[in-house]
Amino acid sequence: MRAVVTRVKSASVTIAGAVNGQIGHGLLILLGVAPEDTPAHCHKMADKILGLRIFHDENGKMNKSLADVGGEVLVVSQFTLYGDCHKGRRPNFLQAAGPDIAIPLYEQFLRECEAMGFPPQHGEFGAEMQVASVNDGPVTLIVDTKDIM
Repeated sequence: MRAVVTRVKSASVTIAGAVNGQIGHGLLILLGVAPEDTPAHCHKMADKILGLRIFHDENGKMNKSLADVGGEVLVVSQFTLYGDCHKGRRPNFLQAAGPDIAIPLYEQFLRECEAMGFPPQHGEFGAEMQVASVNDGPVTLIVDTKDIM
Protein backbone atom coordinates (compact mmCIF):
# COMPACT_ATOMS: atom_id res chain seq x y z
CA MET A 1 0.00 0.00 0.00
CA ARG A 2 1.05 3.50 -0.69
CA ALA A 3 -0.52 6.67 0.66
CA VAL A 4 -0.11 10.36 0.15
CA VAL A 5 -1.11 11.96 3.43
CA THR A 6 -1.86 15.67 3.55
CA ARG A 7 -2.63 17.71 6.63
CA VAL A 8 -5.64 19.83 5.70
CA LYS A 9 -7.79 22.60 7.08
CA SER A 10 -10.63 21.09 5.02
CA ALA A 11 -11.11 18.59 2.21
CA SER A 12 -13.93 17.11 0.17
CA VAL A 13 -14.58 14.60 -2.57
CA THR A 14 -17.33 15.15 -5.14
CA ILE A 15 -18.80 12.49 -7.42
CA ALA A 16 -21.19 13.37 -10.28
CA GLY A 17 -21.66 16.87 -8.88
CA ALA A 18 -22.58 15.75 -5.35
CA VAL A 19 -20.33 15.93 -2.30
CA ASN A 20 -19.66 12.35 -1.22
CA GLY A 21 -17.44 13.13 1.76
CA GLN A 22 -16.02 16.18 3.47
CA ILE A 23 -13.98 17.00 6.54
CA GLY A 24 -12.67 19.96 8.45
CA HIS A 25 -9.24 19.94 10.09
CA GLY A 26 -7.53 16.57 9.67
CA LEU A 27 -5.95 14.27 7.10
CA LEU A 28 -6.66 13.70 3.43
CA ILE A 29 -5.39 10.22 2.56
CA LEU A 30 -4.95 9.20 -1.07
CA LEU A 31 -4.59 5.40 -0.91
CA GLY A 32 -3.18 3.02 -3.51
CA VAL A 33 -3.20 -0.77 -3.26
CA ALA A 34 -0.58 -3.15 -4.71
CA PRO A 35 -1.21 -6.79 -5.72
CA GLU A 36 0.86 -8.15 -2.81
CA ASP A 37 -1.02 -6.19 -0.12
CA THR A 38 -2.96 -8.00 2.62
CA PRO A 39 -5.37 -7.11 5.44
CA ALA A 40 -2.32 -6.90 7.72
CA HIS A 41 -1.00 -4.10 5.52
CA CYS A 42 -4.32 -2.26 5.99
CA HIS A 43 -4.00 -2.42 9.76
CA LYS A 44 -0.36 -1.37 9.81
CA MET A 45 -0.94 1.47 7.35
CA ALA A 46 -3.94 2.84 9.25
CA ASP A 47 -2.07 2.60 12.56
CA LYS A 48 0.95 4.42 11.13
CA ILE A 49 -0.96 7.20 9.39
CA LEU A 50 -3.48 7.88 12.15
CA GLY A 51 -0.68 8.01 14.73
CA LEU A 52 1.56 10.43 12.84
CA ARG A 53 2.50 13.39 14.99
CA ILE A 54 2.24 16.06 12.31
CA PHE A 55 0.03 18.65 13.99
CA HIS A 56 1.47 21.62 15.85
CA ASP A 57 1.63 21.77 19.62
CA GLU A 58 1.50 24.99 21.67
CA ASN A 59 5.17 25.63 20.79
CA GLY A 60 4.65 25.33 17.05
CA LYS A 61 6.38 21.94 16.85
CA MET A 62 4.85 19.04 14.93
CA ASN A 63 4.21 16.96 18.01
CA LYS A 64 0.48 16.17 18.08
CA SER A 65 -1.47 13.36 16.47
CA LEU A 66 -4.87 13.34 14.82
CA ALA A 67 -6.42 12.19 18.11
CA ASP A 68 -4.70 14.99 20.02
CA VAL A 69 -6.27 17.66 17.80
CA GLY A 70 -9.67 16.01 17.29
CA GLY A 71 -9.07 15.78 13.55
CA GLU A 72 -11.06 14.00 10.85
CA VAL A 73 -10.12 11.68 7.99
CA LEU A 74 -11.02 11.65 4.29
CA VAL A 75 -9.82 8.62 2.29
CA VAL A 76 -9.79 8.51 -1.51
CA SER A 77 -8.74 5.48 -3.56
CA GLN A 78 -5.88 6.37 -5.90
CA PHE A 79 -4.49 3.59 -8.12
CA THR A 80 -2.36 6.16 -9.94
CA LEU A 81 0.01 6.20 -6.95
CA TYR A 82 1.45 3.07 -8.54
CA GLY A 83 1.93 4.71 -11.92
CA ASP A 84 5.26 3.89 -13.53
CA CYS A 85 6.68 6.77 -15.57
CA HIS A 86 10.12 5.31 -16.32
CA LYS A 87 9.50 4.66 -20.02
CA GLY A 88 7.96 7.07 -22.44
CA ARG A 89 5.41 9.69 -21.49
CA ARG A 90 2.41 7.54 -20.76
CA PRO A 91 2.44 5.94 -17.32
CA ASN A 92 1.53 2.30 -16.90
CA PHE A 93 -0.30 1.04 -13.86
CA LEU A 94 0.83 -2.59 -13.84
CA GLN A 95 2.07 -2.25 -10.26
CA ALA A 96 -1.41 -1.32 -9.00
CA ALA A 97 -3.75 -4.05 -7.78
CA GLY A 98 -6.79 -4.82 -9.88
CA PRO A 99 -10.27 -4.18 -8.46
CA ASP A 100 -10.64 -7.80 -7.27
CA ILE A 101 -7.80 -7.23 -4.79
CA ALA A 102 -7.94 -3.46 -4.33
CA ILE A 103 -11.63 -2.99 -3.47
CA PRO A 104 -11.70 -5.36 -0.47
CA LEU A 105 -8.44 -3.92 0.86
CA TYR A 106 -9.58 -0.32 0.38
CA GLU A 107 -12.75 -1.18 2.29
CA GLN A 108 -10.67 -2.96 4.97
CA PHE A 109 -8.56 0.18 5.36
CA LEU A 110 -11.75 2.20 5.90
CA ARG A 111 -12.86 -0.29 8.57
CA GLU A 112 -9.44 -0.11 10.26
CA CYS A 113 -9.71 3.69 10.45
CA GLU A 114 -13.16 3.39 12.00
CA ALA A 115 -11.99 0.74 14.47
CA MET A 116 -9.17 3.08 15.54
CA GLY A 117 -11.68 5.82 16.35
CA PHE A 118 -11.68 7.76 13.09
CA PRO A 119 -14.77 6.92 11.03
CA PRO A 120 -13.59 8.11 7.62
CA GLN A 121 -15.37 10.14 5.04
CA HIS A 122 -14.46 8.64 1.68
CA GLY A 123 -14.76 8.57 -2.06
CA GLU A 124 -16.04 5.72 -4.18
CA PHE A 125 -13.62 3.17 -5.57
CA GLY A 126 -13.30 3.50 -9.34
CA ALA A 127 -15.48 6.60 -9.62
CA GLU A 128 -14.48 9.77 -11.42
CA MET A 129 -13.94 12.09 -8.46
CA GLN A 130 -13.01 15.68 -7.85
CA VAL A 131 -10.97 16.15 -4.70
CA ALA A 132 -10.63 19.59 -3.12
CA SER A 133 -8.40 20.45 -0.20
CA VAL A 134 -7.13 23.42 1.72
CA ASN A 135 -3.69 22.18 2.66
CA ASP A 136 -2.40 23.11 6.09
CA GLY A 137 1.27 24.03 6.21
CA PRO A 138 1.49 22.50 3.67
CA VAL A 139 2.42 19.16 5.20
CA THR A 140 2.36 16.21 2.79
CA LEU A 141 3.96 12.82 3.37
CA ILE A 142 4.29 9.58 1.42
CA VAL A 143 3.79 6.42 3.48
CA ASP A 144 4.48 3.00 1.94
CA THR A 145 4.04 -0.37 3.59
CA LYS A 146 7.40 -1.41 2.14
CA ASP A 147 8.92 1.08 4.58
CA ILE A 148 6.85 0.20 7.68
CA MET A 149 6.28 -3.57 7.56
